[in-house]
Amino acid sequence: MNRRQLPPWTVGAAGAVGVLALWWIGAATFLRAVGAPPDGGPGAIPTPWAVLRQLAADGWGFYQRNASVTLAEAGAGYLWGNALALGLAFLVLLVPQLERLATQLAVVSYCLPVVAVGPVIFIVLGPPRTGEASGTAVALAALSVFFTTMVSALAGLKAADRASLDVVTVFGGRRIHQLVKVRIIAALPAVLAALKIAAPAALLGAILGEYVGGVDRGLGPAMVNAQQTLETARVWGVALACTALAGAAYGLLGLVSRWAAPWAAGTKAGAL
Repeated sequence: MNRRQLPPWTVGAAGAVGVLALWWIGAATFLRAVGAPPDGGPGAIPTPWAVLRQLAADGWGFYQRNASVTLAEAGAGYLWGNALALGLAFLVLLVPQLERLATQLAVVSYCLPVVAVGPVIFIVLGPPRTGEASGTAVALAALSVFFTTMVSALAGLKAADRASLDVVTVFGGRRIHQLVKVRIIAALPAVLAALKIAAPAALLGAILGEYVGGVDRGLGPAMVNAQQTLETARVWGVALACTALAGAAYGLLGLVSRWAAPWAAGTKAGAL
């Protein structure tokens, strides 16, 4: 007897419903502060309904105004960090002697505590001008994506089929021809996977950079201001907005990965 399989999305939907149920029960019972109102308050975890009401009260303009700044900073850091990571990975393939140095540089960038290095970057770059993005937020966003992209790209480039590389060599090709004709195509699934993971990391780096970046707009300052005024529901609302943006970026790049490298997902190009 064949068992009917549920669609993959039902597992995620069931998990989301379960998390919301636990959140609601906890906020109404054991996670509720003594003396706090039913919808939450200082020292209490608000219910999902309280957060939704705060989201509606703040309106689209509040989140659009702050999210646009954070997304601009995260996007700039995403481009810079991934460009540097891919450029360094390509350079290592052309000059193998640089591999040890490049790997150590990537590991050091990953081990740097973002919260601690943020003030140092702010001192070096200085506060942003009025209307400009925070250089600290851009730098931390770039730092957050550099290691993952560089290591994944290097591993994908080195995993190219040896027989294909030998064919290029037999026909008189050099390392640059192997890189362009074989290695980049072989590394495409790994690079796309790294770029997908890097999107939420860049957003998180930008938000952390806004804490010390001297900006008055952005999701980071909005969260800090809500914390200082003890608006718990707004803090959770901003956090949910950050989660939604990170998830949307991850999902969008996942679709791009399926389109650009359908063989990596086990699908046929003609089925897309």
